[in-house]
This record gives sequence, structure tokens and C-alpha cells, in this order.
Amino acid sequence: MATSVDAGTRQPRPEKVAVVDEVRERLSSANAAILTEYRGLSVSGMETLRRQIYQAGGDYKVYKNTLVRRAAHENGLAGLDPLLEGPTAIAFVREDVATVAKVLRDFARTHPSLVVKGGLVGTSLLDARTTASLAELPSREVLLAQVAGAFAAPMQWFAALLAAVPQKMAYALSALIEARGGAEGTAAVAEGTGDTA
Repeated sequence: MATSVDAGTRQPRPEKVAVVDEVRERLSSANAAILTEYRGLSVSGMETLRRQIYQAGGDYKVYKNTLVRRAAHENGLAGLDPLLEGPTAIAFVREDVATVAKVLRDFARTHPSLVVKGGLVGTSLLDARTTASLAELPSREVLLAQVAGAFAAPMQWFAALLAAVPQKMAYALSALIEARGGAEGTAAVAEGTGDTA
């Protein structure tokens, strides 16, 4: 006599557990994740997009929404649930989120079937509009150059100021010597600065 197994006590298949573990690890280790809908995108289009995202410092993967949902919940990211409707592919960002967002934006211009649904930066959930605006940010390299320039400018100004102080002091001393009558005045100045005790 066969016994039925309660659906609530069934263990998930090992391959599903492996996928959930992979997604959980990717969500926690990535700098960001951008969720997209790819309905209507051709296989060759998907391959082109994968290649472009990889070159930009990311990985583009398709998983079952139920497995992504489970991994997100295990990472405390239940807020991703609304984005996990319909065919979903995730761009996991290893490097600069702005660069990957630009790739998605540019690709969507020529392939309107690609739609950015939202994203995750750290543990912050972003809506579609905010995620799309990441593409407008300067790249990490440009931002670093701007920060370095912001730090360098005051340092250069301070160095110029320090260099100007001795020069101005020399001009002032020269003017004082001239005002006191040249070399004889210098001797008088030197005598005037002697010990008065």
C-alpha cells in the first residue's frame, strides 16, 4: 500500500537548492542587481546583451522567479517580490553599476522588448525610474577623478599660498630696506633688533 507524501514536507530537489544558493550568493556579493523583463527578446539578442553586460563588469542571468524569490527572502530582500513577475533576467553588477545600467539603457533603445523593472543597490530597493537614472551617473573612474580633483585643488592653492609667503616677505623686507636708505638702513635695522635688555 503506497503512502502519499504531504506536499508541505517534501524536500526541494537538489538542483533547485543549488540555484537558490547561487542566487543568494550573487545577490549578497554583487555591488548591485538590475532586474529586467526580456519578453520578446530573441536568443541572439540575449546573447549580445549578455556579452555586453559581461564586458561592462556584470553577469546577465535568467532564473525561475520562484527560486529568486526564495533566495531574496533568505537574504532579507522580500521587497524584490513585485519585480519578480513575468520573464525576469537579472544583471548582477560586479564592478560599476552606472556602466552596466548604460549598457541596458542603450540596448533597450534598439530592442524595446527589454524593460528595466527595478534594481537593488546594496540592500536598497530601487524602482524602474530610479534604476534607469543610474545610467546617467558618471562612471566610477570619472567620479574618482572628480574626487581627486576636488582634493587636489585646495592642496595646490595651499602650496601656492605657502610659496607666496616667503616671496612676499622678501618683497616687504626689500621695501623696508629701501625705505630706510639702502645698506646703511639695513645696518640700522639690524642694530634696532639687537638685545634691548
